[in-house]
Amino acid sequence: MISKAQFDKEIDLIISNAIREDVGDGDHSSLACIPGSVSGKAKLLVKDNGILAGVDFAKQVFNYVDPEMIIDIKIQDGASVKFGDIAFYVSGKSQSILKAERLVLNAMQRMSAIATKTNHFVKLLDGTGTKILDTRKTTPGIRALEKWAVKIGGGENHRFALYDMIMLKDNHIDFAGGITKAIEKTKQYLLDNSLDLKIIVEARDLNEIKEILKTPGVYRILIDNFNYEDTKKAVALIGDTCLTESSGGINEDTVRKYAECGVDYISSGALTHSVYNLDLSLKAI
Repeated sequence: MISKAQFDKEIDLIISNAIREDVGDGDHSSLACIPGSVSGKAKLLVKDNGILAGVDFAKQVFNYVDPEMIIDIKIQDGASVKFGDIAFYVSGKSQSILKAERLVLNAMQRMSAIATKTNHFVKLLDGTGTKILDTRKTTPGIRALEKWAVKIGGGENHRFALYDMIMLKDNHIDFAGGITKAIEKTKQYLLDNSLDLKIIVEARDLNEIKEILKTPGVYRILIDNFNYEDTKKAVALIGDTCLTESSGGINEDTVRKYAECGVDYISSGALTHSVYNLDLSLKAI
């Protein structure tokens, strides 16, 4: 996984690029009718039920736009919220509040939706010992926010990107000439380049599971698009050799059944690519 310093850099890039995109050479609507010296106050109003996420990100946005703004937080990231709750108050120059408003809302609405969905999956898995993972099926440019939201919702992050973990999927295997060749070439590549990266290998059937197990050094086997019975057989075959992960169209109706097959992880792209924004508003007081 990426380091905290790398993650913080991603967040800084998201904020600077989003402000560049939204503000450009100036928020002319505010500049036209609100004097720069005027101060104001606003509240973050929750208009939905779910898990709140993005409060810490909002603090960073406000600080980036105007370090003199004051944020009074009433509800922290990860808390359950309901219609009518007030997450925080922000005070400062009115122009600064308005400049930050849309980025704060866009991010918090999506992050809260992801955290809410993730938390739902976490509750469905309660008592099984299986953890829910996100994927790289994220919105381009804001992956760090979406994976942050998964963590807030109680889920776990898969690899962040292509550079922090090896994942040999079906196309890699086919292009490399088979599972064994793909794994051996990968291990040699890591050795030649002095890289310490974990290796995950995807299996499409039980025969591929058996072949993967013949080559040591695999961190996790991705049991992809297996039915329940074959998943149980795969878990039994793998034993304690390495970790196991189920994936492939798993939804809230099937996630617990796959967990009960004994896998360590279940990955779901739906955590980040199929959510509806939580309704939040920033209202002037």
